[in-house]
Amino acid sequence: MDAVQRIAKNTFVIFASNIINMVLGFFYGIYTARYLGAENYGTLALAIAFISLFGVFTDFGLQQLTVREVARDKTLAIKYLSTMALLKLLLVPGAYCLILISVHILNYPDFTIKVISVIALSLFFNAFSNMFNSIFQAFEKMEYVSVGSILGSVIMLAGALYTISRGLQVMGIASIYLMSSFLVFIYTIAIAFRLGLKPRIEMDFAFAKNLFLRAVPFGIGSVFLVYYVWIDRVIISIMMDNIEVGYYSAAYNLINVLTFLPNAFVISIFPIMAKYFKKSDKSLNLIYRTSIKYMYMLALPIAIGTSLLGTGIVTTIYGPGFLPSVQALNILVWAEFFVFMDIFLGQLMFSINREKLAMINAAIGAAMNIILNLALIPKLGLMGAATATLATELYFFVISYYIISRHGYKLELQKILPTPLIGAFFMSIFIIEFNYLPIYVLIPVSAVLYFIILIVMRYVSDEDLSLIRQVLAVKLRRSI
Repeated sequence: MDAVQRIAKNTFVIFASNIINMVLGFFYGIYTARYLGAENYGTLALAIAFISLFGVFTDFGLQQLTVREVARDKTLAIKYLSTMALLKLLLVPGAYCLILISVHILNYPDFTIKVISVIALSLFFNAFSNMFNSIFQAFEKMEYVSVGSILGSVIMLAGALYTISRGLQVMGIASIYLMSSFLVFIYTIAIAFRLGLKPRIEMDFAFAKNLFLRAVPFGIGSVFLVYYVWIDRVIISIMMDNIEVGYYSAAYNLINVLTFLPNAFVISIFPIMAKYFKKSDKSLNLIYRTSIKYMYMLALPIAIGTSLLGTGIVTTIYGPGFLPSVQALNILVWAEFFVFMDIFLGQLMFSINREKLAMINAAIGAAMNIILNLALIPKLGLMGAATATLATELYFFVISYYIISRHGYKLELQKILPTPLIGAFFMSIFIIEFNYLPIYVLIPVSAVLYFIILIVMRYVSDEDLSLIRQVLAVKLRRSI
């Protein structure tokens, strides 16, 4: 299977699984938010924020480095897998202890601490599941990663429905979260062993030390990015309360669910970009231009449409009790606009061995985000947190674009920018004129209008159509 077919196959598999996960997560979010209410939903969101903030220390860049190196030389798979397992046995207990220490230092209520402590146990299972997934990704076997993620989503939704039917509260959902991570862990082990990917018990401390040190730039960059994404909820919980965390998380989750689009593409294409950096700068530059073109094409109508329909979206999904989420949503969706491009730009820097620059960029962005949150939340509340997120994503975009341009990879902005703006303009007029229509009618019709305009104006070139035909023609049953 050639590179185009591998990208197409993996993108299709990940895209399909993320669509399923998005739908399952969408209903999970609706049911839990409506059932728990803003305060309890905020407690659950705060617990997940802690898992994300400290979960990064269970990996510290090992997985991303492993994907890059094993994608280049698959004979190293068992060596990297075995060494990662050894390092994670040390990292995971340390991360869990850090969580327990932090929640006591912050003097959270006893119930909040209990919820965080239960959900934090999932770190043990998630860390090793992700370890195996990094090898699956390096081998471009994304179907196994996708099935695991769908399994987790199905268990979470089914568990939430069971919890609600039994009248249980936050602790019941926390237990389901833990059970889901455990069952996904069992699944990844089974698949890995079936593929012959069994870690060996070996004590190559020199290699382990070398692996960890080479992963540090990836890890530090990941720490900064994760803290940028999740620290706002912790700051809101300290400066305000869990009710506000619930409102903010409801808005954030609505736009964050859309991140599956760039993530699905980037996860599948990262191994290919890493190879092209060694073989063909021309091909890598083509991937760069085409990827940014379509990320921008997708992100623009989402941002504009959500800004115009924010109130209707929130009340339809969460109910009128979550109306305070609208102001944050209207700002966060423009942060998501830049996220679509930033995810790809970040992975491009990793694929061309510029992880140290990416680390510095992430460090500055994370520091800026924390400072802005501390400065703006007391004055603007949830809008302050959302503004800090938007400013940080804009910073990431500008600096990443500059760094990549300096390394010889160029965009043709005059060909990329104008046409979607015209399409979005007419889409906006349609939304304003027909805003009396139900949301579930107005959104798809507006989207169809936008894409019709792009097709008429030939934004999708003949080369793009040729690539799309190749994607649709790929036979997924073929073996890599």
